Amino acid sequence: MSWSRLTRRSLLGGLALLPACGFTPVYAPGTGARALRGSVALGTPDSANAFRLTRALNIRLGDAEAPRFKLAVAADLDEAGSVITRTQEIDRFTLTGTARYTLANLEGGTVAQGDVRGFTAYSASGTTVATRAARADAETRLMEILADRIVTALAAELAA
Repeated sequence: MSWSRLTRRSLLGGLALLPACGFTPVYAPGTGARALRGSVALGTPDSANAFRLTRALNIRLGDAEAPRFKLAVAADLDEAGSVITRTQEIDRFTLTGTARYTLANLEGGTVAQGDVRGFTAYSASGTTVATRAARADAETRLMEILADRIVTALAAELAA
């Protein structure tokens, strides 16, 4: 089903008014957030989850061809049973993650720092192999959530 002409015109007319209200794209030319792309060096991961987080950040920020910044990130995970059966078996786990980040100039000096949180869950009702695979997948999803939130926080702070 296609949009009617009236709907398209209303949407396009509304988008045309955005610059008049002070809206500025985060990654517009000349913004601080655009300077992140391809210029952030990431640390060397020391665990499977640190590797997952570093990979997700690298995808979002790009390869540091000419690094101007260094991003240090430390992530902590916490696991809790969230569905318990009548026989006291845990069928579902919730993973909660916190990542603390610091973006610094290579010359020295902190540009931005903060922490982000996220959560995901996985099922433990299958076999041991299926449960391990579900946990690994949940950890990957959680690291991607944390990477998205770190990049969003950095872009918002540098765009200001």
